[in-house]
Amino acid sequence: MKNISILASGAGTNAENIIRYFSNDKIAKVTLVLSNKPQAMVMKRAAALGVDAFFFDRSQFYETGEVLMMLRRRETDLVVLAGFLWLVPGDVIEAYRGRIVNIHPALLPRFGGKGMYGDRVHRAVLEAGCAESGITIHYVNEHYDSGDIIFQARCPVLPGDDVDSLASRVHALEYEHYPRVIEKLVARS
Repeated sequence: MKNISILASGAGTNAENIIRYFSNDKIAKVTLVLSNKPQAMVMKRAAALGVDAFFFDRSQFYETGEVLMMLRRRETDLVVLAGFLWLVPGDVIEAYRGRIVNIHPALLPRFGGKGMYGDRVHRAVLEAGCAESGITIHYVNEHYDSGDIIFQARCPVLPGDDVDSLASRVHALEYEHYPRVIEKLVARS
């Protein structure tokens, strides 16, 4: 059985979807959720689903190595970012190179990088007049949204779309595809 650890910063809908997807899986399970925000809804979602969830601060992530130690203690095979907004430090990347994945709510390489998350991304797609948007699942490296692309799925940008309507279609793609891609990755490892 492979162990998945999730890093998340916010509401946790993707994390909940992933936890539920793997709840009866024979290949992998989510064993740990870590958040850099103590009041993040993801903490409550994980606890309600019986997954250990812990808060960590900047020092524990970037200086003391405590987050890396937690991942190792849980024998983490794959680290999944689900709405996690901090740049992953080098020691974690080195320990899990090729085993850390992220989902981005646009078709990278466009509309990525520091500060490009959530509604900011959807607004940028709309302001650029794009005919389509989508999701990108990619490996995490030392730079925001620049790791090798694993998978992309597309959806149209419709006339009259606003941030909320576009976000809704992009979220549907996230919920449909992210767990399946994660499952393929852990099956290969």
